[in-house]
Amino acid sequence: MPDALAASLDARPYDALLLLSFGGPEGPDDVVPFLENVTRGRGIPKERLKEVGQHYFLFGGVSPINDQNRALLDALRKDFAEHGLDLPVYWGNRNWAPYLTDTLREMVTDGHRRILTLATSAYASYSGCRQYRENLAESLAALEAEGLELPKIDKLRHYFNHPGFVRPMVDGVLKSLADLPDEVRDGAHIAFSTHSIPTAAADTSGPVEEHGEGGAYVEQHLDVARLIADAVREETGVDHPWQLVYQSRSGAPHIPWLEPDICDHLEERHGAGVPAVVMAPIGFVSDHMEVLYDLDTEATAKAGELGLPVRRSATVGADPRFAAAVRELILERAAAESGKNVTPCALGALGASHDLCPVGCCPARAPKPAAAGADSPYA
Repeated sequence: MPDALAASLDARPYDALLLLSFGGPEGPDDVVPFLENVTRGRGIPKERLKEVGQHYFLFGGVSPINDQNRALLDALRKDFAEHGLDLPVYWGNRNWAPYLTDTLREMVTDGHRRILTLATSAYASYSGCRQYRENLAESLAALEAEGLELPKIDKLRHYFNHPGFVRPMVDGVLKSLADLPDEVRDGAHIAFSTHSIPTAAADTSGPVEEHGEGGAYVEQHLDVARLIADAVREETGVDHPWQLVYQSRSGAPHIPWLEPDICDHLEERHGAGVPAVVMAPIGFVSDHMEVLYDLDTEATAKAGELGLPVRRSATVGADPRFAAAVRELILERAAAESGKNVTPCALGALGASHDLCPVGCCPARAPKPAAAGADSPYA
């Protein structure tokens, strides 16, 4: 933590933290209404909806993301208490209970007026950033219609390259490599995996002129992958080949999405003679359904068909180092809001992300309500 932050655990002007996540079903009866919430207005084919529903039923109709968020809440509260940061933490979801609007109503009723938001998405993109801000704006509009006094809400910057996010993933890859048989370990390939999105959405996450093809979304993931691969080489003495790959595509077949898909990649690597693969889901904060099904179930089954040894490294989850990183991000933003000069903490070549999203950043494919942020009446 920078000295300027270590000297003070004052989160003012902020008086609460909101953990904002995706949400997920808590039982079989929740699956269909949950998926209807997720897909409303997105034009996802019914066949894909049924397919994804079956993924949840394989796990009893329960998404692991809710318990993982509860664990993260506990880790944040524990870290804050141990370090003397007096900041209450609330939790709201976009697509399932506890719903965002209900949580914000509770926060307002409790007297909170300056709220920081931590989204469980580390990278730039419409679905990973602006859509959360639009959800905040919609909820604030609902509270305004109820006659409630609106709080001012700020979203913490993208934390993909914060040491507290990167180092747990380094350790996860090292552990997975160590778990491989001796005879294949040194030749193992690392497949850094993230959620595929439409190429048009990726290009506007940056944009291309500044970040290259795939926009900031691809560039940020590549930077994290390099950080992890470099750390693994330094600590093992082995230079493992690696590639950024994608998973969990859900769009119409005629729309181009980021590739290669993880299963296609495993088949290609096996054909090239790679003896083993470590799948590292760097695009995900926790082991939610898309990790459990798309990697642990589907991709692992593909590897089994090929006779290719694979291991899947852990996501960050509720790692205490990530909780500490959130505390540092809060203090960093609070100091900046108070007019103090603070050097943001970031690894890699890209530096710290912006606090305020530029106007027009990560636009939706269709007109949407104003996003809570720099270009919002609710900023």
